Amino acid sequence: MANASSVARPAVLSDLIPASRVRDVALVVGGAVLTGLAAQLSFPLPGSPVPVSGQPFAVLLVGAALGMNRATLSMALYMLVGVAGVPWFAAGASGFGGASFGYIIGFIPAAAIVGKLAERGGDRTVPRTIGTMILGNLVIYAFGLPVLISVAQLDLATGLALGVVPFLLGDAVKIVIAAGLLPAAWKLSRR
Repeated sequence: MANASSVARPAVLSDLIPASRVRDVALVVGGAVLTGLAAQLSFPLPGSPVPVSGQPFAVLLVGAALGMNRATLSMALYMLVGVAGVPWFAAGASGFGGASFGYIIGFIPAAAIVGKLAERGGDRTVPRTIGTMILGNLVIYAFGLPVLISVAQLDLATGLALGVVPFLLGDAVKIVIAAGLLPAAWKLSRR
């Protein structure tokens, strides 16, 4: 028996825009551009080869807003265009490699996981959004830290001290912001 209210509920925020291939391409490109712009909000940390930037926040928002498939494509596009020479990694960097390149690689699975969780409602309440964003950040660290340790020839403790610990407070603030923005956007969309 069919449900009387069989109107499709949007899985992610971008599904509120009428579906088309043009929409999907625009969202993928827009997510990559947003991440590139957020990367320019960066500053170096003394002693660390990894700068503080707006990239992770953008990656997680793109994941939640676009869903798994579009967010994955968007972050792959971001990485490939940066590797090709567009200076839109943190601090205007581009190219392949370097101590912070593992974090960029981690943006792809982080966006995919956050996108999948968002498709299942992981961005509709404050507690679920916090959990989704924490998991996304952990994925970024899981890819970034080993590359940092390898490229900079660090031990694990030093790698954590340079590539994770200095970012925890900022990431917590970004998670709180996302936990306010995403559920609020869903509430507004229901009006």
